[in-house]
Amino acid sequence: MGPAVEVYRGMVIGQNARPGDMSISACKEKQQTNMRSKGEGVTDHFNTPKVMTLEDCVEYIDDTELVEVTPKSVRIRKKDLTVLVKDSPLHNF
Repeated sequence: MGPAVEVYRGMVIGQNARPGDMSISACKEKQQTNMRSKGEGVTDHFNTPKVMTLEDCVEYIDDTELVEVTPKSVRIRKKDLTVLVKDSPLHNF
């Protein structure tokens, strides 16, 4: 997902390098401080979001995911939203 894209519970917004799913809060803002550290901001690098076609999404999903197709976008989301853990950042989302 790129910047300023509206997100909702259960929406897949990225790929995890490790096996399994990870619950995150994509809307949480990074805290700003007045303290500067050596090398701060040097490692901040984000790859350009990959725009997936319908065929890419169908090949990518597993048994726990669905593909949502609307006139404006193609998105991947989780089937079951009740599997979110109580301590997850998305619990009160």
